[in-house]
Amino acid sequence: MMRTRRTAPAVARRLIPAVVSAVAPAAALAVLAVLVAGPAQAAGYRYWSFWDRTDGTWQFATQGPSSARPADGDVQGFRFAVSADSQDASKPRGAADFDTICAGTPAVDGAKRVALVIDFGTLADASGGAKPPAERTACAQVSPDATSAEALAAVAKPLRYNSAALLCSIAGYPRTGCGEQVSATGADRTDSGNSNNGTEASGTSRPDGTSDADGGPSAGLIGGLAAVIALAGAGVWQARRRRLRG
Repeated sequence: MMRTRRTAPAVARRLIPAVVSAVAPAAALAVLAVLVAGPAQAAGYRYWSFWDRTDGTWQFATQGPSSARPADGDVQGFRFAVSADSQDASKPRGAADFDTICAGTPAVDGAKRVALVIDFGTLADASGGAKPPAERTACAQVSPDATSAEALAAVAKPLRYNSAALLCSIAGYPRTGCGEQVSATGADRTDSGNSNNGTEASGTSRPDGTSDADGGPSAGLIGGLAAVIALAGAGVWQARRRRLRG
C-alpha cells in the first residue's frame, strides 16, 4: 500500500500546535519569573544627589556639579540617600537661606559666594552600619567661573570620585562604596557606577547612566529566552519529521 506524502504546509499545520504546547509553558514561566522577580529585587541606588534652591524650594538639578556654574548668591544642596530616581529622591534638610549661610563671609571683588547645604543622610541610608555626620552648611567663596564641584571642594574636602567621575564621597563620607544598587531588603547588590544627577546623568537613570525606567528584564535576557524557545521548537520539529518519514 502506498503511503500518502504530506505536503510541507500540511506538516507545518500539524506541528505548530505540538511545538507551542511543548515549549510555551516552560518559556512563559521563565519570562514571567523574570518579569515578576526583576522589579521586586531592586529598590534603588545609594548616592549623593545634587539640588538647586529655587524660589524657596529644592529642585533636582538638571546638570551635574562638575558642569553647573552657580551665580553669586545661589544656594545648592547635596544629599546622600537611597532612591530609585529623581521622583523619590530625598531632599537636603536644614537651613537653606543664603543670607544666613553666608552671613560670616563678606563679599569681595573678583569672587562669588555660593551657599551649600550638605546632608549626609540618615542611618537608614548608610551602608554597613556607618554613622552619618550631622548635616552642615558652608559658604564657598570661589572664582566667578567656578563650578559647583569646585565650590564644594573649597569647603568639604576630602572628596572622592570614581573612574567615571562620579562623586562618591563628601568630607570623607561614605568611606567606601559608590552609587551601589540596593535591594528591596536594604542589602547592597553592587558597588560601582555613577549616580544620576550628581554625576551628569539625570531622570530615571541608573548610577552607571543606563536606563532602568521600567525595572524589567534586559533586552539581552529576553533575546536569550527567545533563542532557547527557538531551539526547543526546532528540536520538536526535527523529532516529528523523523517520525513522519518512518
